[in-house]
Amino acid sequence: MLTSGPPTSNLQPRYNICPTTEIDTIVPALDKRGVVPMRWGLVPSWWSKPLKEMRMATFNARAETVAEKPMFRDAFKKRRCLIPASGYYEWQDTPSGKQPYYFTRRDGHVMTIAGLWSNWKDKTTGEDLKSCTMVITEPNKFVADVHDRMPVILEARDFEQWERGDGKEASALMRPAGEDMLQKWPVSKRVNSSRASDEDATLIEKI
Repeated sequence: MLTSGPPTSNLQPRYNICPTTEIDTIVPALDKRGVVPMRWGLVPSWWSKPLKEMRMATFNARAETVAEKPMFRDAFKKRRCLIPASGYYEWQDTPSGKQPYYFTRRDGHVMTIAGLWSNWKDKTTGEDLKSCTMVITEPNKFVADVHDRMPVILEARDFEQWERGDGKEASALMRPAGEDMLQKWPVSKRVNSSRASDEDATLIEKI
């Protein structure tokens, strides 16, 4: 998938990534792709206030409104990216509280989530900040047992269309994954806390 820059190596696994932290995204440039670290939580280029005043939850963008919402529409039109992940957490409401589940691909392959990115300049420091968001859609039946949304998951054959297609072509990809793509299992509620170490591999273990 990667065709630009030096070989990517020694990326450390992380098991509890929270919004506003830095994640690796894959961005197209000409006919190549490269890894670019970005803030998870999109800050649109037109944002004129200090970053600390960005209180909207922009780590997810809904497929149904991404082309119209001011926070996302420019990025959807011009700056689409790929966000690789081994899996993701979702929470189910239960009588004893929110129970987290870990979702990952059945075939063991890396999950590639449709993303958008933006470049924002901090007027006080003059520094550029690259940020991104994950596109989410309605769930398939398998995910709906736990949650009412799921990320848009792309197959390798979809990458070019998502990155470089027009709005209609990109919109055609914003659909639930096939019923047999994912697997899930319950995990420790320790993942509910942002204080849980992102180096703790036991967070994704089945309980």
